[in-house]
Amino acid sequence: MPAGSAVRVILVGGHESADGADLVRFDDVAENVSVASSGRGLHNLVSGFLDEGDTVVVLPMSFGRNPTMVADTAKTLKWLAPRHPDRLALAATFGQPDHLVAWLRTAANRARAVDPDTTLVVVAPHSNVFDEAELHRLAYLVAAHGALPEVAVAIADDADELARAVRRQRVLGAARVAVVPAGFAPSLPTTDADDLGPLMSASAVARVVRTRVRDALAALAAGYDGIDVGLDADHGHGYAHSHAFEESQGTHSQPHGHSHPHSHSHSHTHTHADGTVHAHAHDGAHAHAHEDAALAPEH
Repeated sequence: MPAGSAVRVILVGGHESADGADLVRFDDVAENVSVASSGRGLHNLVSGFLDEGDTVVVLPMSFGRNPTMVADTAKTLKWLAPRHPDRLALAATFGQPDHLVAWLRTAANRARAVDPDTTLVVVAPHSNVFDEAELHRLAYLVAAHGALPEVAVAIADDADELARAVRRQRVLGAARVAVVPAGFAPSLPTTDADDLGPLMSASAVARVVRTRVRDALAALAAGYDGIDVGLDADHGHGYAHSHAFEESQGTHSQPHGHSHPHSHSHSHTHTHADGTVHAHAHDGAHAHAHEDAALAPEH
């Protein structure tokens, strides 16, 4: 980072944050924080800061359920980076699916403390079938870890859709229903269910943002901007990454390779049956720098 240049942080939102609308409340993390959605808006914002001589760190605000947004963000930055060497970085994604499981378990434990027979409904807006399917998988893990006996998913954009999802759980026998957002929404549409939102407090989100930005700036100083890894974020996303069908049809005869860079940093958590979250690090050629302490639920 050039000496004396200001640092600008841009939080990029997708379907987990209503295309960034749910992130505006976090722009007071610091005076240098802005919010954008991927695409032209992000391009214009980054370009403006770079033209002013600032250093820019772009942080994809996702729990790993929107890899396409991360890849699209990286594509925007890839075009701009050569024009502004050493002044543009793509930070590691805000969180990963295992972080989301840990925070959902924290919400489930809050609900359990009131009534152990509560049904928890995890709520997300419509996105695409793959990201929605991933949420069903994560909800199953929350239930399988024993936080609550029933953890369901509602893909709902408005109060009517959410109310129908809550009624469905009551028809299935739920005496108490609690709802929690699967992303950054501060609250959910009003229903007769208990709203456990937001998933994370503003202070917890700010702590993670600061950690991701700090690590991105350190990496940038070492010559790593994170963009190439971001470009690969949605590799294999969607249907199984297989060429069996093409090969069986004789339409995919040319050999090819896939590059998987592993010199980047990312994080793991291990959630135990008692609700604790364990973090650890891996070093070496396949380096994994762990920031799990920043994303671990507060106890």
